[in-house]
Amino acid sequence: MGRFDLAIFDCDGVLLDSKEANRAYYNAILKNFGRRSMNDEELSFVHMHTAEESVKYLFRDDTAAQKEALIYAHTMDYTSFLDCLIMEPGVGDTIECIRPPMLTAISTNRSTTMSKVVDIFGLDKWFDVIVCALDVNNPKPDPEGVFKILEILGVEKDRAIYIGDSVVDEMVAYRAGIPLIAYKNSELRAMFHVEHFVQIKTILFN
Repeated sequence: MGRFDLAIFDCDGVLLDSKEANRAYYNAILKNFGRRSMNDEELSFVHMHTAEESVKYLFRDDTAAQKEALIYAHTMDYTSFLDCLIMEPGVGDTIECIRPPMLTAISTNRSTTMSKVVDIFGLDKWFDVIVCALDVNNPKPDPEGVFKILEILGVEKDRAIYIGDSVVDEMVAYRAGIPLIAYKNSELRAMFHVEHFVQIKTILFN
């Protein structure tokens, strides 16, 4: 048995490489309103935040257009963008190796699209609890989702660890008071830094 009982994973950027899917999705919304495609800074923002926060950010210069864009985004079928999603190498092998005895969970800022992502990639077979932005009052970087997972699974925070790839994840782990494994991001303040899922497995059982 390792030092942790529960591993909480972020979804986008950790379990899934979703950058191109996000790029295509939000650029389609922008194109519908005759706007330019996202720049790198905007792409980085939408990759870490909820859909509502992202649309508001992209249309932050025009309140009227912002409201229309939010309505339009709710009518879009995300299914057509799922082909751009790619599961990170080693996810399945790592999760199946650590559980049991470990519990596993997802805390994500995805909202209406999460159920489709779970179905397509079969994530429910690997995770005991999946908490998305629709399940909390305050999405990340608020730690509400993490605390909800801890309560549901009955795990103390000093027996949990969080795996994330962004500044938002860094803030979540810090505010929740649990250690962070930084995935493919050496700039984050973390207990561990990894570049591959195999390293996560080693850390959890070392």
